[in-house]
Amino acid sequence: MSALYPLKFKTIYKDKIWGGHKIETYLHKDIGDLPNCGETWEISGVKSDVSVVDSGELKGQSLADLLEKFQGELVGEKVYAHFGNIFPLLVKFIDANDDLSVQVHPDDKLAKERHNSFGKTEMWYVIEADPGSTLITGFNREMTEQEYVDALNSGHIMDILNKEDVTAGDVYFLPAGRVHTIGKGLLIAEIQQTSDITYRIYDFDRVDDKGNKRELHTEEALAAIDYKHYDEYKTLYTPVKDETVHVVTCPYFTNNILDFTHGTEKDYSALDSFVIHVCVAGEYTITHNGAAYPVKMGECILLPKTIDKVELTTTSGFKILESYIE
Repeated sequence: MSALYPLKFKTIYKDKIWGGHKIETYLHKDIGDLPNCGETWEISGVKSDVSVVDSGELKGQSLADLLEKFQGELVGEKVYAHFGNIFPLLVKFIDANDDLSVQVHPDDKLAKERHNSFGKTEMWYVIEADPGSTLITGFNREMTEQEYVDALNSGHIMDILNKEDVTAGDVYFLPAGRVHTIGKGLLIAEIQQTSDITYRIYDFDRVDDKGNKRELHTEEALAAIDYKHYDEYKTLYTPVKDETVHVVTCPYFTNNILDFTHGTEKDYSALDSFVIHVCVAGEYTITHNGAAYPVKMGECILLPKTIDKVELTTTSGFKILESYIE
């Protein structure tokens, strides 16, 4: 059996009606002939789009193949016992050249009942934001289901939603059930549960190139929505250079930000989990067992559980989103 090593995967590109070109111009990824690249899936266990290893001895093997073969050695014994041969996280880059639809995702219970799937709790890190960019997360006041339905049916849905001004470096945690949309002008890294279930609530009456509106999921969304109002929707953290800064912990993932001007060492031996690095600025090289693995902005790398210690070296500095399951 081949030994595990830091793994990069082939990027999966997604054409979206609201997509643009920042994935190409800002992240320097080759979107090919796509007219509007709205998303890239960097690490995915979603059955319709399972990631494939891009380099090394395991090149060409899918993430599902690796899970079946390596099990807990890849993801950690506790993670494997819980999730089996489904990789539990999906990592994306999202380029909103126009507003995404207003939408909501079901939680684990509802997703299991309706779709035999995991729910979809997610986290956004804002890589780049055009001046004046906004996003929507949650409601701007306490809400009942009937008040929500009335606002939706009367064309006033936007009046009850919480809008936030956004700048680069902002973090938003979105538990399943929270109504949301990414606004025009935002380039975002997203860490989420492995799920592709979205209930589209409102789509600004857009039509595709054939004049068709996209499907809405008005009834399905009602039981999925969290109607509560929250005092703070943005995830507050204090950026610190050259330290690991904790940002989010939930049952599905933990996220830290590493904003380093110099190299460092990471010891993951206390974790019973894989670790994912999402490079959102700069570049660095991971050294493990004498081999070097370069990582640059716009790339992701999966460190299997069997890799306890790595050295990160850099000449430019780097910013990494570090994710794992506790």
